[in-house]
Amino acid sequence: MKFRFLLALFFSFIFSEIVAQNGVIMKGKLLDSLTSEPLAFASISVDAKNSAASNKGTISDDKGTFEIVGLKKDKYLIKVEYVGYKTKYIEVEVLNQTTRLDLGAISLSPLSQLLEAITVNGLKPDVIATIEKQVYKAEQFEVAKGGTATDVLRNIPSVVVNAEGEIMVRGSKGFLVMVNGKPSQVDVATLLSQIPANSIDKIEMITAPSAKYDADGKAGIINIVTKRGINDGFSITSNLQYGLPRIDTYYNESEPKRYGADAIINYRKGNWDASFSVNYLKNDIAGRRIGDVNTTINNIFTSFPSEGERSYKRENYGVRFASSYKINKNNELSAGIYLGERTQYRTANIYYRNTKTDLLNKKIVGVSDYYNPNLVLKSGDFKVFNLDYSHTFKNTSTLSLSGLYEKANLDGYTKNRNLNSKDFRDTLQYTFNTGNNPLNAVRLKADYEKTIGIGKLALGYQYRTQSQEGSFTYQEKSGSFEPFVINPAFSADISVLNRIHALYSQYAGKYKKMEFSAGLRYENAFREFSDNKGSEPAILKLSNLFPSANLLYDLGKDSRLKVAYSRRVQRSTNNELNPYPEREHSETLEQGDPNIRPEFIGIYEAGLTKDLKKTSLYLNVYTQQITNIVNRVNSVRNDSILNRIYTNAGKARLVGSEFGITYSPIKKLKVFFGGNVYNLKIKGTLFDKSIAVDSRGWVYSVNSNISYQVLPTLSTQFNISYLSARNTAQGSDSRFYQPNFSVKKSFKDNKINLTLQWQNAAFGKMPVNQQRITTFGTNFYTTTNYIQETNIVMVNLSFNLNQSTKKVKLPNSEFGEREY
Repeated sequence: MKFRFLLALFFSFIFSEIVAQNGVIMKGKLLDSLTSEPLAFASISVDAKNSAASNKGTISDDKGTFEIVGLKKDKYLIKVEYVGYKTKYIEVEVLNQTTRLDLGAISLSPLSQLLEAITVNGLKPDVIATIEKQVYKAEQFEVAKGGTATDVLRNIPSVVVNAEGEIMVRGSKGFLVMVNGKPSQVDVATLLSQIPANSIDKIEMITAPSAKYDADGKAGIINIVTKRGINDGFSITSNLQYGLPRIDTYYNESEPKRYGADAIINYRKGNWDASFSVNYLKNDIAGRRIGDVNTTINNIFTSFPSEGERSYKRENYGVRFASSYKINKNNELSAGIYLGERTQYRTANIYYRNTKTDLLNKKIVGVSDYYNPNLVLKSGDFKVFNLDYSHTFKNTSTLSLSGLYEKANLDGYTKNRNLNSKDFRDTLQYTFNTGNNPLNAVRLKADYEKTIGIGKLALGYQYRTQSQEGSFTYQEKSGSFEPFVINPAFSADISVLNRIHALYSQYAGKYKKMEFSAGLRYENAFREFSDNKGSEPAILKLSNLFPSANLLYDLGKDSRLKVAYSRRVQRSTNNELNPYPEREHSETLEQGDPNIRPEFIGIYEAGLTKDLKKTSLYLNVYTQQITNIVNRVNSVRNDSILNRIYTNAGKARLVGSEFGITYSPIKKLKVFFGGNVYNLKIKGTLFDKSIAVDSRGWVYSVNSNISYQVLPTLSTQFNISYLSARNTAQGSDSRFYQPNFSVKKSFKDNKINLTLQWQNAAFGKMPVNQQRITTFGTNFYTTTNYIQETNIVMVNLSFNLNQSTKKVKLPNSEFGEREY
C-alpha cells in the first residue's frame, strides 16, 4: 500500500506540471569543441539588454541540451559556464514573440593549457573527466580495430581481461554494462563480444553511479556509446577482418579460423533519423591446459595430473535497427529491434593419470590412465524490441517513457567422456548434461526532469521483470554399450522469477566553481526459485535504499577535485542459483545455490585531474565495503571429483588507487600510462561455517600504449595490459599479460584504412596469454595453467563514407545475454 501511494504521488506530480507559459522558447546543445562530447549540467544565464525583465537561467541536461522559456522581444546576452572550460558569451535578438529560437550546437573550449597541449601536438587527450564519469575515445586504441568491445576495454586502466575471458573492473567481476545509456543485465563477456570495436565512439566509466542509474553492479557501470552520422543524408561505415594462419603449435584437433565483417548505415533527413547495423564474427582461439589435482580421503592420497587441448570455436552475428521521428518541437518517438545469435564450443581433450597412495605405508595402491574428451556447447538466440517516447512541456520540463521486451532461447550441453587411453572405443564413463532455458523479460520506465533554482530535479520510476523456465537433464552411463540413465537427483525443471520496482529522485546542478549531484533510490525486489521436485520455493524479498552523491570542484590552474559515494548491489545470475549439478570437467561438478544472497557494496571515491602544457593526468583513490561477497569455491565430492559451488563467503574490503597520465614529448609521439593498485581482504566462513576464510593481498594492473605518427597517413601503436597475481577466497590467480602491436595506413583522406595487428605478441618462451589458477583446502589441492594462443596476426580493412561521429541508440539484449 505504501509503495502504491508513492507511485501515485510521483505521477501526480509529473502531470501537474503541464502548465503553459507565454513567450519565446530558446534552446540549444552544449558540446566539447575537441571531442563533441555533450556537456551535462552546464550553467546558462540570459540577461535582457533593454527591458527591465528579470534575468533567466537554467542548466543543461545529461545530453547537453537546454531550453529557456518566456523570452520577450529584446536583445539578450547569453552566458555559458562549465567547470574546466572557457566561459562563452553569445548575443541574440528576439524579433518576433511567436518564434522559437534554436541556437543549435554551442561549442565550449577547454581551458588554455589543455587546449594548447592538444593543438601543439595534434593529439586528443586519452581521458576526459566529468562529475560522475571518465570518458575514453575508442578511436585511440588502434590495436582493437576489427575486434569487439572487449578488445577496446582491455586498454582502459582498472579494466583487465584474464585468460578465461573474464572481465574485471577494479578487481571485481560485478559491474553493469549499458549501451547508449540503456542498462544491460546480460552476461558481460557475451554482450561485449556482440559489439564491433569499429562501431564504438567512446567508453564511459561510471565508477560511483548516481541514483538515476540501476543500482546493479558493485564496481559501477560501463556505458558503451556507439557511432552515428551527424549530417543529413547517408553515412556508411564498414569493416572487413581476416586472421592469418596460426603461427604457434598447440596440437589441437582443428585449426582456428578468424574472420568477420560489420557495417553501420545511417540516414538522417528532416524529422527522421534511422540506423541499421549488421555484424558477423568468427573468432576461434587455440590453446592448451596443464593441471594437477589431489585429494585425501581416509588416508588415501589421490593425484591426477592432466594435460591436453583447451580451445574455443566462437561464432556470432547481430542485426540492429533503430529509428526516431520528431513528431513536432515537443514530442519525439523512437523504436528499435535487435536480433542476434551466438554459438560457442569449448573443447577440452585431456589426458589424465590417476595415482592412489596409502599415506599410512606410503605405498601406491592403484594407477590408471584415461583420456577425457570434453565438449561444452553454449548457444543463444535473442530478440529485443524497444519503444521510447519523450515530451517537452512548455515550462521546459521533460517526460520520457520507455519500454523493452526481450525473448531469448538459451540452450547447450556438456559431453564428458572418460575413455581408455589405449583404445578410445572403450568408454569407461560418460556423462551427458543438457539444458534448455528460455527467457522472457520486460522493462518499463518513466523519467521526469525540471529545472529548479541552480539545478535540475529528476524523478523516475522503473520496473523490470525476468522469468525463466528451464529444463536440465543429467544422463550417465558406464561402458560403451550401456544405455544412458537419467540421474533424478541431478535433473529437474526449474523456474526463476525476478521482479523489481524502483523509485528515484536526484538533484544536480552547478554553483560557482562547484558541480554537484545528490540522489536517493528505493528498490523493492522479489526473487523466487522453484522446481518440479515438490520442495518449498526459495523466496527472497528485499526493500533497500541506495543513496548517492557526487561533487566536482574547480581548483583553478586546470585542476579539478572530485569526491563521490554510491551504494550498489550485485545480484546473482540464474546459473548461480541453480542447485542441480553439471559435469563441467572430468574432475569438476558445478552447481549453484538457490538461497544465495546478493552482495551489497558501499563505494567511496575521491579524485584529482590536472592538465599541463604537454601532459594531462588523473588520480583516484577508492574503497569498496562489501557484504555477502559471492565466491566460486571447491570441496571434495569423491577421490577424483571436486564439487564447485557458488556461495556467500562473508565480508570483503577493497582499498585502491587508479591513475592515468598522457604525455606528448614531441609532436608525433603520445604515451599513455595507466594503472590500478588495490588491497583485497576477504573474511568469513564457507559451508555452514565449517571453514574459516581469511584472505588478503595486494593486486596491481597496468594498461599502457605508445602511439607514433610516422607520416600523416601512417601510424603505429604498441599496447600492453598486465595483471599481477591476486588472492581469492581459497587460493590465488597468477599474473597475466598481453602485448599487442599495430600499424595503420590511411588512404583517400582517411576514408579507407588498412591495419595490420599482432596480438598477444610473444618472443621465445615468454609466458604471454597464460594464467595459473590455484585453489586448496584441508583435503584437496588443484592448480591449472591455462595457455591461450599467442602471436595472432590480423588484417583489417575499414571504409568510412560521411564519417560517423554521433552516438546511435541501437537496441541490445538486456536479460538474455547475462544468463547466456
